[in-house]
Amino acid sequence: MNNTPTPRQHPRPHHLLDAVRKIEDQGDGAPQVAEAPDASSALGGYTAPALVHDWLPVYAGAERVLEQMIHALPDASIYSLIDYIPEEQRGFLQGKPVHTSFIQSMPFSKQLYRYYLPFAPFAIEQFDLREHDVVVSSSYAVAKGLLTRSDQLHVSYVHSPMRYAWDLYHDYLEQSNLTRGVRGFMARALMHYMRLYDSTSASRVDVYVANSQYVARRIWKTYRRRAHVVYPPVDVDAFALQTDKEDYYLTMARLVPYKRVDLIVEAFAAMPDKELIVIGSGPELDSLKEQAGPNVTLLGYQPDEAVQYYMQHARAFVYAAEEDFGIAPVEAQACGTPVIAYGRGGVLETVVPGQTGLLYAQQTAAHIADAVSCFESDEARFEPAQIRAHAEQFGPDRFRSTFSTLIDTAYDAFQTKAPWDVSDALASSL
Repeated sequence: MNNTPTPRQHPRPHHLLDAVRKIEDQGDGAPQVAEAPDASSALGGYTAPALVHDWLPVYAGAERVLEQMIHALPDASIYSLIDYIPEEQRGFLQGKPVHTSFIQSMPFSKQLYRYYLPFAPFAIEQFDLREHDVVVSSSYAVAKGLLTRSDQLHVSYVHSPMRYAWDLYHDYLEQSNLTRGVRGFMARALMHYMRLYDSTSASRVDVYVANSQYVARRIWKTYRRRAHVVYPPVDVDAFALQTDKEDYYLTMARLVPYKRVDLIVEAFAAMPDKELIVIGSGPELDSLKEQAGPNVTLLGYQPDEAVQYYMQHARAFVYAAEEDFGIAPVEAQACGTPVIAYGRGGVLETVVPGQTGLLYAQQTAAHIADAVSCFESDEARFEPAQIRAHAEQFGPDRFRSTFSTLIDTAYDAFQTKAPWDVSDALASSL
């Protein structure tokens, strides 16, 4: 690691809110992300920043966001509790080394890293970040709990507060069969400890950034802190528009309980004349195979080329999870494929009912089946080119520009304002 910091130059806007403006609802209901200002003046730069990510087991959704953060902050050093990214997936790190914690050397940490969650708060605090003027945490667990000095800016991009410890606590216990017995007691005690830690560490962040308005509300509910919204990047260019659709429905997700793929499979079991293709792997794969009827095909993990093909040619994309944002529905829309989704969470900000998809009100198989029937009765209204145009606003270029500007603006304000004014000024645009 090169310990010689490289300063960067950063524009000073005339006013903090000139750079990061309020997310507004345009007439068509499409969310609008803050845009970079036209800056002409310069301020002294900060040393190469730190990017601190919870875990790096595989290249998945949160890692795609980290990839674009690296593009936005190319001088950054990367830290993570563990790094087991397979060699063939490491390209997104751009050859950068990853500084890991002691958990990396613990027994079986590659396969069982989640079992080291009780040690994660302690481990994240051991990273020595003193050489960095700016620290950015990419957090869905403990990364926001890192330690910084009073003269270091800490911006936390929160993918989600710990769902399993807070608002989905009872769902997590129930779906994991941890409602009783010794294992259940231990899980409850651990979650109590994690809530105490999560609440305490919330004060270590100077500026919160949420990946959706939905998560911003959850941050307020959990930490009583305001957050600015920067939607995560979606590689819409990899999912080309396709106007010729085939006669099948598609869902794609990690096969874990909260994704509720079981409800989609159940719904299509009641509609044997309609074909469903399921892409994804996970612990529920075997049980879903037992549940699936002859009209349901479970493909397991598929490479990017196959995913793109099925997304492009699907009649509609069906989704049942209550997601913080939901990248897969946006990828489907980039292909011009309508989305049929549960009307809670991030899809309320990415799917325009009646234009780019349909939303159903309750998370049940019956409501999914009704939504599919409703879609087929008025399918002609969904114009693939219009759906694609809506998805383009979530592209990676917009994320890079907005995120880089937000960091620069926050640092400029951090140098000239009281720390609490930095957070308030950014968040007041919400």
